[in-house]
Amino acid sequence: MHALLAFIESHIALTTAWAVIGMGLFAARALRTRWSAVGKAVRVPGAGERVLILGSGPLARELIQEMKARGSRWTIVGVIPEVRSAEPSPPYPVMGSLEDLDLIVGRVRPHRIVVALDERRGRLPVGPLLVSRVRGVAVDEGVEFYERLTRRLAIDALNPSALIFSGGFRRRRVAGVVGRGMSVFLSAVGLVLTAPLWPLIVLAIRLDSRGPAVFKQERVGRGGRKFGLLKFRTMDLEGANGSSWVLDNTTRITRIGVFLRWSHLDELPQLINVLRGDMNLVGPRPHPVSNFELFSARIPFYALRAAVRPGVTGWAQVRYRYANTLQEESEKMRYDLYYIKHRSLWLDLRILAATARVLLVGLRPETKPAERGAAAPQTNGVRAA
Repeated sequence: MHALLAFIESHIALTTAWAVIGMGLFAARALRTRWSAVGKAVRVPGAGERVLILGSGPLARELIQEMKARGSRWTIVGVIPEVRSAEPSPPYPVMGSLEDLDLIVGRVRPHRIVVALDERRGRLPVGPLLVSRVRGVAVDEGVEFYERLTRRLAIDALNPSALIFSGGFRRRRVAGVVGRGMSVFLSAVGLVLTAPLWPLIVLAIRLDSRGPAVFKQERVGRGGRKFGLLKFRTMDLEGANGSSWVLDNTTRITRIGVFLRWSHLDELPQLINVLRGDMNLVGPRPHPVSNFELFSARIPFYALRAAVRPGVTGWAQVRYRYANTLQEESEKMRYDLYYIKHRSLWLDLRILAATARVLLVGLRPETKPAERGAAAPQTNGVRAA
């Protein structure tokens, strides 16, 4: 068994290296540019900017946390709350009220004002903001600034009109055809290169545990259509509890299953799903049918994931860890919606390159600095993919 695993691992490195070389030649020009994958809309401000934040609600707090996590690029000179509150002051300088914005701007001299108000009607200081803008101070809408800063969407602070009138969600027909062609071509190449591994993996699974080598699970695809997602089986069939959470099934993972998950070889049969038209190489990961209604009811804008083909890998996969709770699935939805908004051939190539690095080097997405030290979220008895 050990010799078999060693042979499989060496073959993985060789075939993956050739795939990466081919993809690198195709994407070299795109990946040389400094984050040109999504254009100018995602560039962040320069170093040392003095930032004044309007608002003290959840969005404002998230922005402050994210800016602090990125070091000295920004200096938060103050926060102007929406209303005076008896609650304890947040851990950043609170300065006056919105009515005093012109005086505060003159005193702290910010380079940038970020409007992160939970409610703007009757509160937005339009006059002082306009004067500041004319005087050269950058004025940013909080949700858009959060998107540029984190490369994910603040779904809890978004309203439908912000998405309806957004500048994203555009993809030319030619780009769609080329992207689909790239998925089919690379999947076919991947199947050819990994063909020698398939009988070895099947044999190893059969020797390790009883049951079929290939597992089929019903997932939700584009337009809400159900399809059978193919994977090499990594769990014992006995003791199934009906839960889709990984943490609820760790005791069922087989010995060969541990290796297949670590090397991501269990995902190889999904290349067949790509050729069938169920999936693309890049896109939001398809979730089990058992979770679709739950996630649609609990995660904002979740239904928008069904607007595109799901993928073998995606922006959420290369930017975030595995999700084992509803809260973590909501966090991944922020990345999925960002991808749907900005999807392009160049962004797909960037994701494929990041995925190849994971396969070659074994680097998994880490928890973002702003999330480290946070308490583990509760599952509340729900299930996730």
